[in-house]
Parts: sequence; structure tokens; C-alpha cells
Amino acid sequence: MVLLKTIVIAYKKTNLAKLRYLQQKKNMYRSKITGLGKYVPENIVTNDDLSKLMDTNDAWIQERTGIKERRHIKKGDGNSTAIMGVKAAKIALERAKIDKNKIELIVFATLSPDYYFPGCGVQVQDLLELPTVPAIDVRNQCSGFVYALSIADQYIKTGMYQNILVIGSENHSGGLDMTTRGRSVSVIFGDGAGAVVVSRSENDSQGILSTHMHSEGVHAKELALIGPSTAHWVPQIIKENTTATDDDITYYPYMNGQFVFKNAVTRFSEVIMEGLLQNNLKKEDIDMLIPHQANLRISQFIQKKFGLEDNQVFNNIQHYGNTTAASIPIALTEAWEQGKIKKDDTVVLAAFGSGFTWASAVIKW
Repeated sequence: MVLLKTIVIAYKKTNLAKLRYLQQKKNMYRSKITGLGKYVPENIVTNDDLSKLMDTNDAWIQERTGIKERRHIKKGDGNSTAIMGVKAAKIALERAKIDKNKIELIVFATLSPDYYFPGCGVQVQDLLELPTVPAIDVRNQCSGFVYALSIADQYIKTGMYQNILVIGSENHSGGLDMTTRGRSVSVIFGDGAGAVVVSRSENDSQGILSTHMHSEGVHAKELALIGPSTAHWVPQIIKENTTATDDDITYYPYMNGQFVFKNAVTRFSEVIMEGLLQNNLKKEDIDMLIPHQANLRISQFIQKKFGLEDNQVFNNIQHYGNTTAASIPIALTEAWEQGKIKKDDTVVLAAFGSGFTWASAVIKW
């Protein structure tokens, strides 16, 4: 409670810019999610499957993460980050009942693009055979989808575009250290994609009410993948007469688990409250909270802190693992498919991850 009171005080002291925004938004359009879709590979990898590759077991993984299984791309199944994104997008477009040629912008969030460059956005434009619409790639990792949604929201509110395709997609399995050395990270992540169509709405009572984003780069290396990069490039290693051996762990993701957990629960609380306060809402007004599926223990901690019932928080990390930028759109789609999100519900999305970055969105469904 002390933390939440502190957040309220800080918010009121630094709210001038947001007040100006609230005054201006009367002249803006409203953006609304009109279609949702998700795709996950058919290949299910259980905790017992991982125990054959590394020193771990089902009880150890579930106790620390809540994860029972995840989906991994399987060689030959035809999937990639961009292709999974397209599969999710096609479902979202169909549900939005919109011709794909009416999409005016693609915003693609991922930390695992098919190529170092170009990004996946242009691949989606090609694979969907869209006109020469612009494509923006977002590299904000676990917060990527909410950042991408915020970009779409602003383009629509200012009148620039009417229909935008937002995708979060990840192929983690191809870059994980599937040994005992890497188990603390590798057991967590899964592959998959989620997508939404965001469209202009004339209904002021529904749609995205606000989005909120933050970063703290001083902690960048606490959750990171250092190589390959322009500072640690593969040809450079060859020139130096060395090789990228199994001992070079910079080519695998690193996570300072306890430090990340501590920061996550704090920043989740702050950014959720920020969204509620800007819209004159209280904790009790939340009908559905969809947190980034990083760790079930983090979600449970936030649920308890906000005093929410089980039916007010949606978690599916048990079945898909942490799918980073894809986790929120996959969970949002699944919650909607199961009838857990209804018209006029107040839906809150919140994410925290590498960067550190964190973000939230408040939506009136």
C-alpha cells in the first residue's frame, strides 16, 4: 500500500504534460482493436522433454516459473518469426472483417527477427501481398507489443491512418542454450505469434484510452543477448583467429533472475497505476488484467498486490512459456476467444522486460 500511495503522489506532481494531453485528445480520433489472432507451432515441448536435454525436472521448472510446456518451431514445419506473424495476422484480419488492402501501416514487434536486417515488417508486407504500405519494426523485447500498440494508437488518434496491423512474434527456440548451463533461461521461453488490427472508431466510449511507456537503460545488461552485434560480430571473431565455441556464452540470452524479478514487480505496479490514474479509474475498475507472461510468480505477485480475483487476471504461460513480444497478443486473443473479455470491460495490458523497458495500455472494450 505504501508503494501505491507513493506512485499516486509522484503521478500528481508530474502530471502537467498528461493534463495537456487529456485536453487535446478531445480533438483526436479513438483507436479500437477490431480483430485478434494468434498462432503457435504444433510442436509441444514439455518439462519432461527438457529434462532429457539438461539437468532439470518438471517440479523444478513449475516451482520457479509456473510453466508446464511451451511450443517450439520444429525443423521443416515451415515456420519463422515473420511467417508465424503472418499466420496470426490473417486470423486477425478475418475477424476484423476488413480487406487486407485497407491496412495502411504494419508495426512488428520482436527480438528474434528472421534476419539481422531488414526487419520482419517488410516480410509481412510481402507475404500478405499488401500495397507498398510502411512497416515499422519495434525492438523493445517483452514490452514490444505494448510499445507497438502505442505507435498504432497515436497514428490513428492523430488522423494519419485508419487501419493498422500490429504483430508480436518470436522464435526463441533457435537461439537458446539447451544445456544444463543455460537451463535457468532456456526452460522459460517458447515460440509463437499474436496480432491485432487497430482501426479508427467514432465511438468515444470504446477503444484504447491511453498507453504509457518507460525505460531504464542503466540495467540493460541484466537481461540481454550481447552477441552477435556490431561490437561482437562473427567475422570479427574469425579475424582474431578465434572461434565462437560453446564456451562463448555471449551468444545466448543472459538474465539476472532475482534482480529482474525485483524490478518487474515494482515497475508493473507503477505503470498499471499510471494508466488507471490517467483515466480516473481505481483498481476495482479492472475487469481483466493481461500481464506479459514472463513468470507466473510475477503475475501472482501483482494480482495479490492489486487485490484482484482469479477471474480478473489472465495467464497462459503454463502452456506457452514466455513468448516475449508475442505473449500479450497471444493471451489477449485467447482471453477474448474464451469469452473472458466482454463489451465495455476495462482491460489493462502491462509488460516489463529487457532494456529495462516497461509499458501499459488501458482499453475500454
